[in-house]
Amino acid sequence: MSRPTDFAHATETDLKRAVLYRMVMPEHVCPFGLKARYLLKHEGYAVDDRWLTTRGEQDALKAKYGVVTTPQIFIEGERIGGYDALRRYFGLRVADPKATPYTPVVAVFAVAALLTLAINALTSVPLIGLLGAGRFIAVSMCLLAMLKLQDLERFSSMFLGYDLLARRYVPYAYVYPFAELAAGILMLAGILTWFSAPVALVIGGIGAASVYKAVYIDKRDLKCACVGGSSNVPLGFVSLTENVMMVTMALLMGATAITG
Repeated sequence: MSRPTDFAHATETDLKRAVLYRMVMPEHVCPFGLKARYLLKHEGYAVDDRWLTTRGEQDALKAKYGVVTTPQIFIEGERIGGYDALRRYFGLRVADPKATPYTPVVAVFAVAALLTLAINALTSVPLIGLLGAGRFIAVSMCLLAMLKLQDLERFSSMFLGYDLLARRYVPYAYVYPFAELAAGILMLAGILTWFSAPVALVIGGIGAASVYKAVYIDKRDLKCACVGGSSNVPLGFVSLTENVMMVTMALLMGATAITG
């Protein structure tokens, strides 16, 4: 492992230079090192890219500078730190691990809206209308169910924290995502309404009542399981909206089936 560049006698043409130490091994290339290299180049720095190719080199660097992680970045002879520190150095936002981002929710509904528009265009249906709204709800249900099914154990554990039926009958916490997915697909296809509408009505109704009780009556501070078990989204409006949409869709489809 080579030593950091000495910037003590740097000329003006050498001022925008940086030294980057990052892990590059056959079994692992540090993604934050790649991000740091890109950011430095994007900011106009010439990067002296120094690879740490063994655990011994990595441990030696950590011991030398009293740090616990790599990569490590030096600018004008000053140690900046890791990738997050580099972002702060350039005045860029750094994600707060304790924050409650709504990005997953926004992504679900944005993608659902785009997919609905695409389906409507393919089937020669007006882009905006009652049928489009129903399709949007059905697609949203499918996407939300998919997120829950990514880690069924984590979802069920979080779901058991507030769902009224699941707390009485634990297997329901495992059934819920499959029921939501089945109802969403059948509603989107417009088939087996006699099955999909009651399923959506039941799980949506129980879900809405559970969220309302936990948040607005019991005043509990819980995480929402609506986008899976790893979300930091607080339980409240988002989950309530998901369940109200299911109930609304079920009632609309039921009414259409009766009048049709």
